Amino acid sequence: MFSKSSTKNLIKAALFKNTPVYVQFYITARCNLTCNQCNIIYSNSDVRECNIDEIKKMADNFVELGVVMVLLTGGEPFARKDLPEIIYAFESRGIHVRMQTNGFASDEQIISAIESGGRDISISLDTLNRTKQDYINGGFIKSWDQALRAISTYTKYLPIKNSFASLGCVLQPNNIGDIEDVIKFGTQISWFTSLVPIHTTKHSKPRGFRTFDTSLDFEKKQFENVDFLIERVRKMKKEGYLLYDSDQYLDDIKRFIRKEPITWRKKNSGICDSPNLYFAVLPNGQFAPCCDFRIKEDIFTFSENFVQVYKSKVFKKDVQEITSSCEGCMYGSYPEMTISMRYLDAKFERFKTFISSPIDKNWPHSYDDLTSVAEKIVNEERNRLENR
Repeated sequence: MFSKSSTKNLIKAALFKNTPVYVQFYITARCNLTCNQCNIIYSNSDVRECNIDEIKKMADNFVELGVVMVLLTGGEPFARKDLPEIIYAFESRGIHVRMQTNGFASDEQIISAIESGGRDISISLDTLNRTKQDYINGGFIKSWDQALRAISTYTKYLPIKNSFASLGCVLQPNNIGDIEDVIKFGTQISWFTSLVPIHTTKHSKPRGFRTFDTSLDFEKKQFENVDFLIERVRKMKKEGYLLYDSDQYLDDIKRFIRKEPITWRKKNSGICDSPNLYFAVLPNGQFAPCCDFRIKEDIFTFSENFVQVYKSKVFKKDVQEITSSCEGCMYGSYPEMTISMRYLDAKFERFKTFISSPIDKNWPHSYDDLTSVAEKIVNEERNRLENR
């Protein structure tokens, strides 16, 4: 999936921890859903969207910095009509593109994105229960069905080789009993599953993806169930189920839901690796340490002097003031990038997943096939954890 130059940059990052191999680009704040666990449509609504010419300049700067992968997320990336052009701007320069979507895209949009080079996709799926997923998505009827239709389309048009597909699943009190089902479903259709524990915040501290609905926090009486689930899915992974998450990450989920200090940053003096291994970009092209925070100065990644600014000691110091005071997150990509670069077991695991031993895919799948698989899994007779 990665070019020779990208592989070289990954090795450099693993050795020296000073190459920003991963960037999350929030190309829009617009979204057609209002998911209970997400706040992004509010947090980035104050900035414009940069145009394709600015994105091309951004991509040129990223090549110079050694960026390997850009995650195109939002809001909903498919809300932008020029998404195929955005994908091509990065892919044509040798930067791997991953897309994160809720599945609300037409077949034509998906095909166009794939033809432009978008061969790495993550679709949000929190449960195999239609009604519950629609509720989680903000009460949008048939949003679960739409996600499965998108999954079906991707399996028809993504190439079997040199592609990657995953389900993004937010672990929260009302779907804890559904997580095993999602992982089983993903495995049966050759899609990985990645877990992200629910993130909440208060109105006095608005942050990117963190919902203001603190009722979604896990209660103390549920901690034991979370521990049981984590150990169960860890065992499932060893049994061959397609769970993407590393052991270190899974352990920190237990700590995070208890609001205890997480440990994935311990090999970097207790702070994350932004901007040295990764950073975020707002819809207007502005640099951000991550999706939760911004720096005081407006620094645009498409500017002619961005590479120079990025490499300056003053810039790194400004970012470190924020990262050093942050209590840490479990947003998936950031922790896993640090873990992959700093923990040997995870490093070998990622190498196996993407380079040496990628999985065999049983694609394509029709929508009817997918709903049938989901129905059979849901109707299996086995003990499930109780949802709140």
